[in-house]
Amino acid sequence: MSARYVVVGAGAVGGTIGARLHGAGREVVLVARGAHRDAIRAHGLRLDTPEGSTVHRVPVAGSVTEVSWCPGDVAVLAVKSQDTAAVLAELAAVAPGVTVACAQNGVANERAAAELFDRVQAVLVILPAEHYAPGVVIASSAPVPGVLDVGAYPCGVDATSTAIAADLTAAGFASRTDPAVLDAKYGKLLTNLGNAVDAISGFADPDAGRVVRAATAEGRACLAAAGITARTGDDDRVRREGIITERPVAGHRRRGSSSWQSLSRGSGSIEARHLNGEIVALGAVHGVPTPVNAELLRVAEEMAAAGEPPASRRAAEL
Repeated sequence: MSARYVVVGAGAVGGTIGARLHGAGREVVLVARGAHRDAIRAHGLRLDTPEGSTVHRVPVAGSVTEVSWCPGDVAVLAVKSQDTAAVLAELAAVAPGVTVACAQNGVANERAAAELFDRVQAVLVILPAEHYAPGVVIASSAPVPGVLDVGAYPCGVDATSTAIAADLTAAGFASRTDPAVLDAKYGKLLTNLGNAVDAISGFADPDAGRVVRAATAEGRACLAAAGITARTGDDDRVRREGIITERPVAGHRRRGSSSWQSLSRGSGSIEARHLNGEIVALGAVHGVPTPVNAELLRVAEEMAAAGEPPASRRAAEL
């Protein structure tokens, strides 16, 4: 018998995971807020893909405190990293024995979860998806929507890792168990350092590539100084090759990264502190200068707080 999956944060990534698991016959509960929750409750969650649209009538709650938790439930944490601490505190109060699977960018979420929960799974997320309108998520890779590799935190693989990966595979994802999944997540962190550039100026800006390369170089230097292994290069390309195949959805190509989408929605916050900020913090500890990532963090948070739209500044200004 498969576990019940409570997907906390049914936005782009969480909504895609929840919809696909539901479509594969797994028991799913979504946790969403505001108008998105209301739309799912009234009309179901619509998943738009290059192959068409499906509607999933999935139970939805407004917070983890509204869920009737059961033994064996898996809480799939898919909120932005800046919202993790508050969600974990609420979850620990109502379901302290639950398994937490962190399907998020960054590398700090598992550390935070492990402070409150005994069973934590790390999930590598390579899933191009978007969420703009209430009740709708868009997944632009087809026929495989994304890569979701699973491992126990801090390392290794257990029966829960195997069961989650099997259910995700049944739902159409490329999912395997990985005893060193954090190495892959650190590699993804390096990739995600460019998210702030995308949010600030857009990747089409002629100077964006230079800024991304500089931010990534700082990131590599910090990880090396800290003795942290990041799986990059050929290992990363092989994992994506032939799997992540982005195509237009209803005639439209994916507009931007998760950070770009945060500014587009005017959410007031952005995940840069858990991406670029992770590198800045490592640099401070290990004596590695990180001026590029520090500036990206400062500007991205300034734009989020002011409600500025994405790509409204020039990369040359950085």
